[in-house]
Amino acid sequence: MTQARDFGEFDYVIAGGGTAGCVLANRLSADPDVTVLLLEAGGKDDWIWIHIPIGYLKCINNPRTDWCYKTEAEPGLNGRSIIYARGKVLGGCSSINGMLYLRGQVRDYDEWAQVTGDSRWNWDSVLPVFRQSEDYWGGADEMHGDKGEWRVEKQRLHWDILDRYTQAAQQAGIPFRQDYNRGDNFGIGHFEVNQKKGVRWNASKAMLRPVLHRPNLKVVTGALIDKLILDGKEARGVEFSLDGVPHRVAARIETLLTAGAIGSPTILQRSGIGPANLLHNRGVPLVHELPGVGGNLQDHLQLRMIFKVHGITTLNQRAHSLWGKAMMGLEYALFRSGPLSMAPSQLGGFFHSSPEVATPDLEFHVQPLSLEKFGDPLHSFPAFTASVCNLRPSSRGVVHIRDRNPATAPVIAPNYLSTENDRRVAARALRLTRNIVAQPAMAPYRPEEHQPGAQKQSDEELAKAAGDIGTTIFHPTCTCAMGRADDVNAVVDPELRVRGIGRLRVIDASIMPTITSGNTNAPTVMIAERGAALIHAARKT
Repeated sequence: MTQARDFGEFDYVIAGGGTAGCVLANRLSADPDVTVLLLEAGGKDDWIWIHIPIGYLKCINNPRTDWCYKTEAEPGLNGRSIIYARGKVLGGCSSINGMLYLRGQVRDYDEWAQVTGDSRWNWDSVLPVFRQSEDYWGGADEMHGDKGEWRVEKQRLHWDILDRYTQAAQQAGIPFRQDYNRGDNFGIGHFEVNQKKGVRWNASKAMLRPVLHRPNLKVVTGALIDKLILDGKEARGVEFSLDGVPHRVAARIETLLTAGAIGSPTILQRSGIGPANLLHNRGVPLVHELPGVGGNLQDHLQLRMIFKVHGITTLNQRAHSLWGKAMMGLEYALFRSGPLSMAPSQLGGFFHSSPEVATPDLEFHVQPLSLEKFGDPLHSFPAFTASVCNLRPSSRGVVHIRDRNPATAPVIAPNYLSTENDRRVAARALRLTRNIVAQPAMAPYRPEEHQPGAQKQSDEELAKAAGDIGTTIFHPTCTCAMGRADDVNAVVDPELRVRGIGRLRVIDASIMPTITSGNTNAPTVMIAERGAALIHAARKT
């Protein structure tokens, strides 16, 4: 066995250079009295397609920027395995995601406070944390900030088909909503995005690049984390490989796992922290039993309904025309606007699946385009996609290591549509979408349901159809969930410290006790901001 090289000592070692890692590197290195090392398995975010917004099509499922994971064959998806994109580049998923800025709803964070027994996680407490990071296009008010690094802007394009869908939703009784980040999201409206003048604004540009000059901060890319260095039940750093050579780095104060909902639990498991039976079966010596590590996986399954239309332009026509492609490129080159500046979804909506649901539990992403599956070319016929997801799934999945090799892709089993409630909500979501499309505002364009097909009508048929058309919207969370001391499945406490292991915290989307009712990148920034504040406070005591 090759002897690991000594990489030295730092006060804080951050394992993962994604969204949370970039925030932490910025905030912790602001203290000149500490040294900070940020390790990232991927490369630098210097590829042009990371920054042109439509480039997410080239970044997802590309080994240059994505771990290219796949799920297990999912019974709820009728035996299908689907791609499970995770950013493998500085900035992490903020470098390849849909750029939508959505905090979630008041009830999400009030539930976190209830689950953890700590009021610091309720809406009123986290709202100032969101505001401190934010650079909001509309300026500061009681809900938004404009002094932070995390730029939020309107999208820079317009589609008539989306206007007609907005009108149809209003005819179906859904009000127009201007701002989805004030805690009550019920309504239809346009998403705001993490962009700056039509260019993707990822966590690396926002948080990391401006502070790379700091002498107390070191950033290393291409560093594949193997496991923690443990002294009994205290973390002392990490082992990682760099250019195929094993290294060891010591953390004098704390080790911080920021590798995300897939990476953080698998690092813990390889280190001997996790479910005893799993570790025994994988040949990993048990250091500390934490049954919840890698469990409680929650994700948003989007059901992609496609409708052909007539007499109105969608991106499908423009993308199949050489002239259309040339004009799109010219518009972006000159004005940083148009289809190349667009996020995957421009129009969104938050609705109730039934009158019994107190707050919106469905989210729509409406797109002026259609394709059979991610990575395929756009359809040759004009069409739009209305994707709808259950924001609060009751299905729970797992993330488990297959073996002790950090280069081996883990088992990812989201267990979609495994509960009767999730199947019932899926059927209702498809019917609600049909109801909107059937409104008078859409009638001139004679919408025809291409997918899943109007012949599917019963609850049973619609639940099966959901399994045929459902795919992840890339929001894995909750695999190192935060909770009370008496919760056997809680992995971290409300200060994000790993239970039973000293000098170790997990700070990323994996610590969510329950998934937020919306997209998950903005909450991850907030979690990292809160984590940095907790670390600063701990140093002062």
